[in-house]
Amino acid sequence: MPIPRLRDYRGPALFSYGFRPFFFFGSVYAGASILVWLPAFYGHLKLGTAFAPRDWHVHEMLFGYIAAVVAGFLLTAVPNWTGRLPLQGRPLILLFSVWVAGRVAVSTSSWIGWAPAAVIDVAFLILLAAAAAREIIAGKKWDNLKIVAVISLLAVGNLAFHVEAHLAGLAEYATRSGIAVVIVLIALIGGRIIPSFTRNWLAKRAPGRMPTPFGRFDVATLGLSVLVLSFWIALPLERTTGGLLLACGCMHFVRLVRWTGYRTFADRMVLILHVAYAFVPVGFVLTALAAFELVAPSAGIHAWTGGAIGTMTLAVMSRATLGHTGRQLEASPATHIVYASVIVAAVARVCAVLEPDHMGPLLAIAGIAWAVAFLGFAAAYSVAFWSPRRF
Repeated sequence: MPIPRLRDYRGPALFSYGFRPFFFFGSVYAGASILVWLPAFYGHLKLGTAFAPRDWHVHEMLFGYIAAVVAGFLLTAVPNWTGRLPLQGRPLILLFSVWVAGRVAVSTSSWIGWAPAAVIDVAFLILLAAAAAREIIAGKKWDNLKIVAVISLLAVGNLAFHVEAHLAGLAEYATRSGIAVVIVLIALIGGRIIPSFTRNWLAKRAPGRMPTPFGRFDVATLGLSVLVLSFWIALPLERTTGGLLLACGCMHFVRLVRWTGYRTFADRMVLILHVAYAFVPVGFVLTALAAFELVAPSAGIHAWTGGAIGTMTLAVMSRATLGHTGRQLEASPATHIVYASVIVAAVARVCAVLEPDHMGPLLAIAGIAWAVAFLGFAAAYSVAFWSPRRF
């Protein structure tokens, strides 16, 4: 008999599947936190965190928002990989509550102490990795354990962030490590889903050249990315690192072209995946230019974080939410606004680094556009998150 996809669940629809609470509240948090960060950046607001204001912003994007998106994605993907039932109800509420507790602990760490805040915060990724590992092992899908290794690396990076920030004042190495892990994750997962979704769409509507499937070139690009990003973590401003970053950026660009995204303009939900991935090579190139002292280091970092990570997470969340709630995979007018806003936010934030004379207005544009994108996503998809699945 087929395995039932859900238990006989009678609680709130929000906690019937992992993507619902984490995508909804993760996007709300991403939008709201930037509205807190802007006045803190200009010195108009004092945060109750033990982190330096910049580190609070970086940490809550990397280990707050992104951790929530990874949880939502993983808790939705694992049942499909293993054929087992998804986490829902009380266990899901408990895991979500630990994530919320981490956000509160980090933002009040100057009162409760950095060490207790670190313990509470890091617990979420540890519990997430353990829950995923249990299901994957029970389902005997050993190949998927590599995703547990990635989550474990994020947990280690989160702990390292707290320790480095406490000992050194700023978490420089841990910041680069966290960004590197997420970029590799985007390169790995994006390399699977982008050509797949593109091929499925083109096969039905526009026969012709198809995306190149995952192969040796992709393996080589991923391997080089891990090597180059390791150099960048340790020696970000060395000329050798810059040369490697530039070469790796070119390989990612070639990879993107091989996926024939230029043929998907008619479907924004497919096109946005290609646009999001385009920020990966842009980030490599800008980071390489920083190693050659041609631009500030934060230009490439924001291409990766605001561009690749911000755009890719919205693209994946919108697609997964529609698919798993029984809705058509079509970008509504509100979704178009969300996609356009996050791209504007990413471009404006990078330009604020490249054009320091106009930094003030560009930062304001970036912050407002980011908030519109993520709060707009939460509002536009709220019915899908809070209502039972359509059949």
